Amino acid sequence: MLAGAGGAAGAQTLPSPGLPPPGANDPGCRPAAAHPDPVVLVHGTFGDMSGSWNLLSPVLRGLGYCVFALDYGHRGTDPIEESAAELGAFVDHVLVTTRASHVLVVGHSQGGMMPRWWMRFLGGAAKVRGLVGLSPSNHGTTVGAAPFAGRNGCEACAEQVAGSAFLTRLNAGGDTFAGVNYTVVQTVHDEVVTPYTSAFLSGPGVTDVTIQDDCPLDPVEHVGIIYDAVALQWVVDALDHAGRADPGFRPVC
Repeated sequence: MLAGAGGAAGAQTLPSPGLPPPGANDPGCRPAAAHPDPVVLVHGTFGDMSGSWNLLSPVLRGLGYCVFALDYGHRGTDPIEESAAELGAFVDHVLVTTRASHVLVVGHSQGGMMPRWWMRFLGGAAKVRGLVGLSPSNHGTTVGAAPFAGRNGCEACAEQVAGSAFLTRLNAGGDTFAGVNYTVVQTVHDEVVTPYTSAFLSGPGVTDVTIQDDCPLDPVEHVGIIYDAVALQWVVDALDHAGRADPGFRPVC
């Protein structure tokens, strides 16, 4: 949720660089038959596309995916409903640019949860093949956001506190949509989305992954998960299965 290490005041005053990570946002990219759905990368609170996806983006591009990334919501601090609308407009642009019918979304922290609002309330579900969340704040946090909630302009922080009106509305009626695939990749050492199990989803089409089930010595925490080799193996497997990782997949630790 609070994906960056800086404070909320910094989130307001420090603009996003606006630089796509390597391999991303090529307007000439056309999806190949092996990977027909472009991948959209969505950063977390206090983050940006430049700092979040410098590893994953070129890996996916090298595997033949068309990769796109965006900055949104003043480093993800704006109301999440507004950020979801920004994501929707960006996805529409990606679909027109690539001539694809659906996207695969990979998001970190707020970026793994916020697309669900777009899917549920803004018509996004019809445009998504699968959603992969790295330590997503799907059911909020009991710590981490609380010191910033409602302060320093980080409205998204308050919305990600467990039990908030925003999360109550988002999760009412179930976590998932039929016809959309989901993968959650989470670490037991998550100090931001707490308890760590609050990241997980329930419903059809879901694979919930705890990194330490296969790699018990992996010390990765919330911020580092986007650069963790084990986590990224799970992301690639999920994308290769239209957004739902094979529960039988075994990563190299």
